[in-house]
Amino acid sequence: MKLQGMFALAATPFDHTGAIYRTKVLHNYAKWRRTSLAGFIVGSPAGEGPLLEDAEKIELVRLAAEGSASILIADVSQEGVHGAVALSGALKDAGAQAVISRAPHEYRYLSNAEELPVLYFRALADRSPVPVVIHNSPIVTGIDLSPATLAALAQHPNIVGVLESDTPVSRVEETRTLAGKEFAILAGTEAHVWESLRAGANGAALAFASAAPYATIAIWEAFRTREEEAAVDWQGRIAHPGLLVTENHGPAGLKHAMDINGYYGGPPRLPFAPIDGDAKERIEEAFRDLKG
Repeated sequence: MKLQGMFALAATPFDHTGAIYRTKVLHNYAKWRRTSLAGFIVGSPAGEGPLLEDAEKIELVRLAAEGSASILIADVSQEGVHGAVALSGALKDAGAQAVISRAPHEYRYLSNAEELPVLYFRALADRSPVPVVIHNSPIVTGIDLSPATLAALAQHPNIVGVLESDTPVSRVEETRTLAGKEFAILAGTEAHVWESLRAGANGAALAFASAAPYATIAIWEAFRTREEEAAVDWQGRIAHPGLLVTENHGPAGLKHAMDINGYYGGPPRLPFAPIDGDAKERIEEAFRDLKG
C-alpha cells in the first residue's frame, strides 16, 4: 500500500438526535471524491471517533466505500489487542484497506509502560487482515513514540506508516532516516504541512481537509511541482483557520467550517456542544478566502 498525498480526517455527520446522518455521509463523500484527496481516515478523534460505537464505525466505512476508489483507513484505537483485531476484521469486510490506531495509554503509569505500545502494535499487525498505520499523538495519549521505536516497528511487514500529530517537524526527518524510504510518514498538524513535506513526509492527514480540501491539495501540488513560493503562500493561508477548527474549537468548529463551505457538518455529538456566535464569526472570517 502506497500512502502518499493528502488525506482527510473525515468528520462524522449526525442528525439532531445524535444518530449518524447517512444521507449526509454520502453527500460529503460524493463532494470530497470530486477532489484529488488521496483518501480518508474514518473514526479519528477529529471525526468524533471516541464517541462512536464499533458498529457505527463499520457503518461509516461501508457508506464511505460506496463507489470510491480512494484509500479508506479506519481507526481501531483500543486499549486491548483483542478488540482492535476484531474491529479490524469487520472494517476490512466493510471496505477499509488499512487501519490506524493510537497507542494504548490507560496503563502508562506502570513501570513497563514503554513496552506496552510496541507489543500492542506488533500483536495488532500480526493479526490484522489489513495493513496497520500508527497514530503517534502524544497530546492525546501522553505517550510519544520515538523515531527509534517507530523504526523498530517499521520492520514488521504489516506496519506501513505513521501519522505524526502535534510533534516537531524534526521528528519526520529523524524517522525517515531510521525507518527508511518504504515507511510512510504523514503529517497531522495543519501548521506544519509544508515543512513536514520538505523534511521527508509522504503527505498529510488533516481535519482541516474535511472543510477545505482544495487548500491542502494546493500545498501538495506545489510541493510536487517544486513551487516553493506557492506552497509557502498556501501554508500561511491554512495555518490560522486550521488552528480554529482543531485546537481551539475541535469537532464543533470543524463542522461549522464545513457548513459554510458547502459540506454537511451539522451538530456535534454530546458532550460536545455547538459553538457560540462569536466563534462562528471568527471561523467564517478565517475561511472567507477558502471556499469550495
